[in-house]
Amino acid sequence: MTLMHVWGALLIFGLCPILGGLPLIRWITTRLTGKRLQQLGTGNVSVSAAFYHGGKWVGVLAVLSEALKGIAAVLLARSFFPDRPEWEIFSLIALVYGRYFIGKGAGTTNVVWGYVVHDPLTSFLVFLIGGIGFTILRERQAGKFGVLILFPLITVLRHPQETPLIVGSVGLAAFLWWIYNQIPDDLDLRSDTAQRGSKAMFQFLREDRSLISLDQALKADKVGQKAATLSELKRSGYPVPEGWVLLPGDDPQPLIQAMRPSREQPLIVRSSAIGEDSESASAAGQYGSIANVTHRELLLPAIMRCLDSYEQESAVQYRRDRAIPDASMIVLVQNQIRGVFSGVAFSRDPISRQGDAVLIEALPGNADQVVSGQVTPESYIVNVREVGQDWALPKEQMLEVSGQGTVPNRLIQQVAYLARHLEEYFHGVPQDIEWSYDGEKLWLLQARSITTLAPIWTRKIAAEVIPGAIRPLTWSINRPLTCGVWGKIFTIVLGTRAQGLNFEETATLHYSHAYFNATLLGQIFRRMGLPAESLEFLTRGAKFSRPPLQSTMANSPGLMRLLKREMRLEQDFARDEPRFLAALEPRYAELSELSIEELTEQIQQILELLERATYYSILAPLSAALRKAMFRVQDDEVDNQDTPEVAAMRALSNLASSARSLLENSEDVFTQLEKTAQGQAILHQFDQILDRYGYLSEVGTDIAIPTWREQPEPIRDLFRQFCLNPTPEPTSPKIKHQGVQRRIALKGKVTEIYSRFLAELRWRFLAIEQQWLASGILHQPGDIFFLTYAEIRQGKTSQFSELIQHRRAQFDHDRQLSPIPQLVYGDDPPTPALPTWQASNRLQGIGASAGQVAGTIRVMRSLNGLGTVDRDTILVVPYTDSGWMPVLARVGGLIAEVGGRLSHGAIVAREYRIPAVMDVQHATEILRDGQKVRIDGQLGIVEILDEG
Repeated sequence: MTLMHVWGALLIFGLCPILGGLPLIRWITTRLTGKRLQQLGTGNVSVSAAFYHGGKWVGVLAVLSEALKGIAAVLLARSFFPDRPEWEIFSLIALVYGRYFIGKGAGTTNVVWGYVVHDPLTSFLVFLIGGIGFTILRERQAGKFGVLILFPLITVLRHPQETPLIVGSVGLAAFLWWIYNQIPDDLDLRSDTAQRGSKAMFQFLREDRSLISLDQALKADKVGQKAATLSELKRSGYPVPEGWVLLPGDDPQPLIQAMRPSREQPLIVRSSAIGEDSESASAAGQYGSIANVTHRELLLPAIMRCLDSYEQESAVQYRRDRAIPDASMIVLVQNQIRGVFSGVAFSRDPISRQGDAVLIEALPGNADQVVSGQVTPESYIVNVREVGQDWALPKEQMLEVSGQGTVPNRLIQQVAYLARHLEEYFHGVPQDIEWSYDGEKLWLLQARSITTLAPIWTRKIAAEVIPGAIRPLTWSINRPLTCGVWGKIFTIVLGTRAQGLNFEETATLHYSHAYFNATLLGQIFRRMGLPAESLEFLTRGAKFSRPPLQSTMANSPGLMRLLKREMRLEQDFARDEPRFLAALEPRYAELSELSIEELTEQIQQILELLERATYYSILAPLSAALRKAMFRVQDDEVDNQDTPEVAAMRALSNLASSARSLLENSEDVFTQLEKTAQGQAILHQFDQILDRYGYLSEVGTDIAIPTWREQPEPIRDLFRQFCLNPTPEPTSPKIKHQGVQRRIALKGKVTEIYSRFLAELRWRFLAIEQQWLASGILHQPGDIFFLTYAEIRQGKTSQFSELIQHRRAQFDHDRQLSPIPQLVYGDDPPTPALPTWQASNRLQGIGASAGQVAGTIRVMRSLNGLGTVDRDTILVVPYTDSGWMPVLARVGGLIAEVGGRLSHGAIVAREYRIPAVMDVQHATEILRDGQKVRIDGQLGIVEILDEG
């Protein structure tokens, strides 16, 4: 080391701490506002404190002052050590040391801006990945800790040979991590201190850090699911009584000495065993619960009885029967509610497994009378259709109650509303709750999943991917592809954590309709460190909850692997696209000339390629949605010209513009065009368009549905309409972000490849069917779609007739069911009952294409019997897919029972500036032909103007 290096090291370790400790933020805040940060809030002199106490401009100046410190420290190190980048990191460590120990701040801003000068590319990657993470996590603290992981991780990836630099980066991240856990953040301050309770004892217990309170963030693997759930709900504003947790091995005396139980304010000692109240086992009544602890001397014996109950014979046998490993008992001590009325409630009926019924059992007195089973309670059924933001039932709202007893009707309604609100809070998982009413306030004593209603199957996503009733052949092709590819994607992230997850259970059929396993998806996403509703965020814009930070960090290598796949998606598709296109080239031999064996071999080859295409068909839309959310790109700022149905509509519209001058009257367009050479040329172009897009069908993912090439009449009819009734020119969007637009284009290309492969499959299965019809193995067209692919390959033709007859009958029955439940509980759900609709002139859905329009309802459940529709028609459909495009281009507005803002119908509606509202459940049942309605495609509202 040279003399200059020695002086440089001395200056870095001498000046940087002093520079970090300069109280620039304190000076700025005091000068501009007169406030002394060290005497306010947390006492920290930080950027967040400047924003919180001084306002926006004080905060901005604070950021600038700390940013300059970080830049200066890095430039100082670079001037002495131009070829030793690790010294720039050491300078930041010295700066943060002074910032924390002298300046009373964390040093985050210093490090961020210092790193920008130190390594711009690493900083960019951190901000990019961190931005994606924040979009997913939506949680400031998680984002802050996540960046600390990313800086050293990316440094390792970019500079694997530079050990000093890696050590310095890890040390800096570790130092900041330690600091973050030492000092609170002023932006976390809450103004409503009344939430901390009014009683001095409760305030004391909260402030005593040696005691674990339900006001703290607790984890189920440490304190048991019961205590963790109550902690989460209490911190979320639900009415949970005060409580404290005693961990295994902890000395109970500090807790006992802090308590002041009395006859007026008794305590209850409850179990919160590891494995209790889990998704798979409730352990209801297995462990001890000791109520009415009125004296401090009684508390220790109650705690010991609760602990001993873990080893009682019935509890041990319960765990053994359910393969629950032995763990430990955690004791929960709570303020006991002196109930005037108490009971239990199920947010869904565990018997009928459908409808909007909340089941409530209640009695005067405490809740233990009801759960003990020794007294017959009063039973009530309450219909709850939807809930608002607050868990308290609005005063003006009345709910339908069945059942009579001593419990006030309004209280029963409030309990039902609370139960359903909790179900919504837990992402649709039905809840079993215990409650008590003390004469003034309704209290929540416990909430757990109803284990007998698992798994939960949802149509919300499946209805858009595979809409309508599905025949066995389609499902036998789609299910392994969908489940298998999703399983591979999840395994990329989870690695060994994927063990024990059965990805084949990702989807199933109920009532001949596709459902996704919401329970399994929730488990997968939680293992990935993501919220249970992540998939709906990406596909339908659902809000995120806060994910568990530790799980996200544990899975950061897997998430990085998935991110790497996402970033090279275009490159990978460009590599595979030639192979896809080669397989789609026309074959020399007609399909009718091939044998069953040759057709089956071609089908297998297509399926092998289709598996890879399915990978792109899943990742491309999710990648596009994620990037749109990250860069805040609106729907009208992307061009969907590469989406096949949009491209087909544009081509037909442009061709109609050329043909319009040749038409003399409103007679048949095709007849008039055939009379001239120029018209015949246009018809030839029409045939080319039909040949180009003939692989599309009414339901692009269902190979049992005829393609446009087989049934071209809808496209011919659309061309007529374009010729006779010109539609508005599609908008030309102003592309906001080229990276997002490339993903939208990729999604369109993938959709074309995927749809063409499915069409090729269909035509080969039809060729097999023709041979079997000729030989008498099958009896009518369409029979082959009631067999599975495995059955076709096995060729046990003697069994086909009975199988097809049974499956046709079941399919015809299921296809008539209306409405199909959006959620199904358990693996053997009952047949849905027809609902009794509640009169309402206002329906809520998802706004998918902006604009307002009033018109006349036309309900269409299929394309059969299209008839006349025009710009005064508001089309109501069960779903939208490629085949609906010819109709959507002609109507004035769209209402669909399922779908989201990324669905085919939404894209085409925006293309032609047609207001559209998606996800209006049971719309085809509620709305009737001839009704006048007004729709708002921005807010997702359908307003019924008259009854028609």
